[in-house]
Amino acid sequence: MATGRLGVGETLGALNTALGPGDPVWFKETRARHLRARDFLAPRPALQARFGDGQVPERVVRAVAGLQGPGVAPVLRCAPTPAGLALQLQRPAVFERVLGAVAAYAAPAAPAAPGPRVVLHCPALRSAPGVLRLSQLRAVLVADHLARALRAHGASVRLVPAVRDPHMPTFLQQLCVDWPAASQRADTEALRSLALAELSPARDGGALTPGVLGTVCLKEVMQERGHAAGYDPNLDKCLVTEDLLSVLAELQEAVRHWPGDGPAGLAAAAEADADGCMVVHVVSCEEEFQQQKLDLLWWKLDVQAPLTQKHLVCGPVKAAGAPGTLTAPEYYDLRHAQVCKASALKHGRELARDPAWTEVFSVLSVATIKFEMLSTAPQSQLLLALADGSVSTKGTKSGTFVMYNCARLATLFDGYEHSMEQGLYPTFPPVSSLDFSLLQDEGEWLLLFNGVLPFPDLLSQTAALACAAPGLHTTARTEMMCKFLVQLSMDFSSYYNRVHILGVSTARRGRGGALAGVQGKQWKRPAGPFSPPGASTTPVWSNVCPSPASAGRA
Repeated sequence: MATGRLGVGETLGALNTALGPGDPVWFKETRARHLRARDFLAPRPALQARFGDGQVPERVVRAVAGLQGPGVAPVLRCAPTPAGLALQLQRPAVFERVLGAVAAYAAPAAPAAPGPRVVLHCPALRSAPGVLRLSQLRAVLVADHLARALRAHGASVRLVPAVRDPHMPTFLQQLCVDWPAASQRADTEALRSLALAELSPARDGGALTPGVLGTVCLKEVMQERGHAAGYDPNLDKCLVTEDLLSVLAELQEAVRHWPGDGPAGLAAAAEADADGCMVVHVVSCEEEFQQQKLDLLWWKLDVQAPLTQKHLVCGPVKAAGAPGTLTAPEYYDLRHAQVCKASALKHGRELARDPAWTEVFSVLSVATIKFEMLSTAPQSQLLLALADGSVSTKGTKSGTFVMYNCARLATLFDGYEHSMEQGLYPTFPPVSSLDFSLLQDEGEWLLLFNGVLPFPDLLSQTAALACAAPGLHTTARTEMMCKFLVQLSMDFSSYYNRVHILGVSTARRGRGGALAGVQGKQWKRPAGPFSPPGASTTPVWSNVCPSPASAGRA
């Protein structure tokens, strides 16, 4: 058996190289109706631009058909069609390569060198939960998602601020957000001395408000950074307070003194130049102006401030049918009540009152909230529908639907293991002994080709930050993971409803596939797909970005 992980990116790169010099032409098919005949396509218009009359030379077609290389999927055939040059893979061989080492597809490729150092700064976490606005909650969830994606890609991430409000850690834990906490403020003495040297004298010479040191002119440093970078042209002066210096001191500490618990080699770089670290401020649109002031003040007071500071500005959140003052805890309580109500309608009111389901309802509520907040690009405005009917177990576009299918998968695995112990199913055989040519159902290829195979590339894309690009702002693609999980759940649900994965007889091997018909024995199907608490329904998906362990199991 060939070794090494297959990659969509590697395959596309090799295909484009085989066509000769020019812009990329090939793309991966995703729609089921196209995948019946081809897996990759070079469209006819692009080929006409490349080869004039659109006729691809025979030597090029042969080169594509015989394509090999690290990470390149094995090719079955390549042929001209009315749509363009169509390519189909050796599907049994791809099944064998991927399913024989499926854990390798649950995470991005390990970086050749230690990943970048990134400080994620989320100013919203300096407030108390009771005053957290929906736009600020969105920024918190985006920052948490980005931290997980960056770490999965090998980056070393520090999270700022360490929360000090005594109620915030409990609220974050309720949302499954992992964020550090601290009880002490950072030392501001050095920055205070620098700020005092830059202060402008008070106009009337009167006493300043307690906690206010004075004002600093930012016009010079803003001109140095450049208006074209994206700073607000109205930025002029900054009111320097003890609280503002405390924020700067914490950021300064995070950049200069890196902990030694990251990837190998980072401990030695704890005192490295700040320019080797990027700072990403994840802010709500209401906080952007104040954050720009903070950036410029940091550059003015600290000659070692990192050169790479980017703003990821989250767009406004509008909630239809709710007061404009709706806070984050009130939003959670509303969604939790709606999840309980929807579950009671589906499974009965006794279920909603069962204490054993308390944790299940909490997980479903968090999944609903995270999908709502992350399934739209962070930079765009988000519209929430908060009516009673907006949370349903029947819809296919929500976190509830994804969690339901995760529970199906978890129960499927647990049901097999439990029944195997009872002797109802044989022990799962080695992957090398399976006949993958039996996987003929189009849903099986759809799950592998659109789900498992491109997952490492997806993780890399969600962790990509355009920090080298000019300008103040950067973007994130949190919606990519949400769309992926929804589509994967839809594909799995469709396949699960058509194919009896557990319970296929010898006579129906062809339909059930290699994994269901490994041995000629009449298998008994276990009870329903969504078992009650106590039957191991803990979802394998714990956040919008899955952990490698949970993704490997699913």
